[in-house]
Amino acid sequence: MLKKLGGLFASGTRELPLFPLSSIVFPGGHMPLKVFEQRYLDLIKTCLAKESTFGICGIREGSEVGEPAVPYEVGTEVRIVEWDMPQTGIFHIVVEGVGRYVARNWQANSQGLLMAQIETVSNEAECPVPDELRLCVQVLKHAMGKAAQTETHYANAVWVGYRLAEILPFGLKVKQDLLEMNDSIMRLRIIDQFLRKTVR
Repeated sequence: MLKKLGGLFASGTRELPLFPLSSIVFPGGHMPLKVFEQRYLDLIKTCLAKESTFGICGIREGSEVGEPAVPYEVGTEVRIVEWDMPQTGIFHIVVEGVGRYVARNWQANSQGLLMAQIETVSNEAECPVPDELRLCVQVLKHAMGKAAQTETHYANAVWVGYRLAEILPFGLKVKQDLLEMNDSIMRLRIIDQFLRKTVR
């Protein structure tokens, strides 16, 4: 049974625009996005002008385009770290995960953009990777290879678990469950079990 979020919220709620996707970004991770729908073009322009953030969330029901999707309540607040507009009406951006949030309620505005009242989830405390889970570190180092980020934290179970959850071929629901967990060692144990079944 996965340990879900609970009792780890920062005080107060605030409004955050949401960008529902069929994929998930984890805190500290990076994700490239090609943005072309008008509601999201407007969102990106606003975020760039105000240096503000938005939320990326997995889609529980619906699709990425068209009518507003039904999102999962837990998502990741992100900031834009790179952007380009190769042609009119298209943004290429890279976002970085800042931290997790829980959306308490949401509704679509007149442009079809989901606006949510969210609570920020406190960051998991750093903890070492247990010796029996070192396979996770070995696989991550091999997977990242020359493409490794400038800043790495292979001794931190939280960081290792998030990075593996991003790159391993899990379905959206599994990634969502891993995002919602607060126990970094349990997250690594689940990933370790998967690796031992698939890595030879």
